[in-house]
Amino acid sequence: MNFGKTPRVLKARLEQRETQILGTRACLSQNAVRRYSEKRSDTEYRLAFSVDADRILNSLAYTRYSDKTQVFSLINNDHLTHRVLHVQMLSRVARTIGRYLGLNTDLIEAAAMGHDIGHTPFGHDGEHFLSRLTQSAGAGPFQHNLQSIQFLDVIERNGKGWNLTLQTLDAIVCHNGEAHARTLTPALPRKFADFDTIVRQMQAGTIGDVLPMTMEGCVVRIADTVSYIGRDFEDAVRLKIVARDQLPGNCCEHLGATQGTIVFNLVTDLINTSLDQDFVGFSPGVSEALKELKQFNYQFIYKNPLIKRHLTSVEDIFKYLFNKYMDDLAKENRSSVIYCRFLDGMDDTYRSNHSHAEITRDFIAGMTDSYFIRQAPDHLRPTPIDWV
Repeated sequence: MNFGKTPRVLKARLEQRETQILGTRACLSQNAVRRYSEKRSDTEYRLAFSVDADRILNSLAYTRYSDKTQVFSLINNDHLTHRVLHVQMLSRVARTIGRYLGLNTDLIEAAAMGHDIGHTPFGHDGEHFLSRLTQSAGAGPFQHNLQSIQFLDVIERNGKGWNLTLQTLDAIVCHNGEAHARTLTPALPRKFADFDTIVRQMQAGTIGDVLPMTMEGCVVRIADTVSYIGRDFEDAVRLKIVARDQLPGNCCEHLGATQGTIVFNLVTDLINTSLDQDFVGFSPGVSEALKELKQFNYQFIYKNPLIKRHLTSVEDIFKYLFNKYMDDLAKENRSSVIYCRFLDGMDDTYRSNHSHAEITRDFIAGMTDSYFIRQAPDHLRPTPIDWV
């Protein structure tokens, strides 16, 4: 196809336009850094972070988002949020904020799309179950942000990874939406050597919370909370686990009592507070109300025994599958699904650089909820419940 201009000229035009329309705190696409240089047609005329977003969208791990739990699992209700909807909402919210703040929305989109790819089946509960097993097997605790990097940078494309930019990977690994902070200020710029050190320290548990090095990464991190906090409450209201009038008065006053008003008020305050600043954050009153809403959700939703009552069987499946695949790897049982559906065609470097426990972790973490259940023997398979 003849574009009339060479790909390099087309790309230069887009990069020049970025310098004209983006703010001084934005991460420009021309400053994107990849671990390995490339000679591929899809990077010749397209901006770097846009390429990242498309690579993530076309990854196998992204496809599996559609059947992974957000909060509520094994409940017969088609209107409950799944992981893919949360990811889409985060992308929309974060890009809205980024557009007003003059940031790079391509980088925001890529980081938003990839941030939860490392989540296990059955959400945070599955993460806790798998973490106990990996630790007992000497593979360290399971952390979904690190697993996101593992999928995108190591496992995808049969062990070659997608060669995403440093800025996208950094935003993904630092996306900790559970932590609460009124404002976020980007860390100092990093190189891949710094990034790799941070990943190793996170794996070893020798480093705490790490802030992204870009304003775009900070927006994704703070928008993660904006995207799930009201939606989780709305799902809980739909299931009659909580009622709207239970919300603390300060939350209702500053944020509202519905998903729409909560997101609108949080985003509006965030934009107004962050305009022309070197940080991203909320005003003191809204920040305190958000903190209260988080505490409310944890007490009445996330820790509610009503939604945990069916998870014993899920934990039993985690134990069964982990031990089964570890045994299959030790015995080189080539008929096992861990060989047929995961290791078959995988680059030899992946196998040589990963222990049996790490390979088992990677296979199980990538499963959808339904595939995970199908791997279990009949007597362990839970039955979805009709919520009353």
